[in-house]
Amino acid sequence: MKKILSLVVSLTAISAVCAGVLAYIDSITKEPIKATAAANEQRAIKAVLPPEVATVEAAGEAFVGKDASGKVVGYAAKGMDAGGYGGDIVLMVGFCADRKTLISYKVLSASETPGLGMKLSTSEFAGQFAGKDGTALSVTKDGGEIEAITSATITSRAVCRAIADARKKL
Repeated sequence: MKKILSLVVSLTAISAVCAGVLAYIDSITKEPIKATAAANEQRAIKAVLPPEVATVEAAGEAFVGKDASGKVVGYAAKGMDAGGYGGDIVLMVGFCADRKTLISYKVLSASETPGLGMKLSTSEFAGQFAGKDGTALSVTKDGGEIEAITSATITSRAVCRAIADARKKL
């Protein structure tokens, strides 16, 4: 009995120390992680808007890109879909000034299968969205015009839905 009590106390102490170390590490990494995510989002906004954008302004859940004269030349918004093969897919999506024609998208986060679903960030897959109507996207298997990633139709459909989610925020 004494030996069991000694083991319980030892394991409890070790667990408490480990929990304390993890809490400390979380507290010191939380802000740098938030800052990195914010910087990545800002880079993604600039990447999906037309090159003539001089200023970017927040407008609710979207971002408005204006040229040097103040004319609106594009919009960007974050879109998310929880139906990816590996979970949530979060994209920053750029639209032309008409609010429906796609410019491009950048992946903010995705946990898809390496070598298959993660091809969603390649220029071969993402490039086919440029110039398309962002209000009605679907893969060819569903009667649309987007060629799905081979062996990753679930991911391809999730990208289409994430773009539609971004479009709703404009």
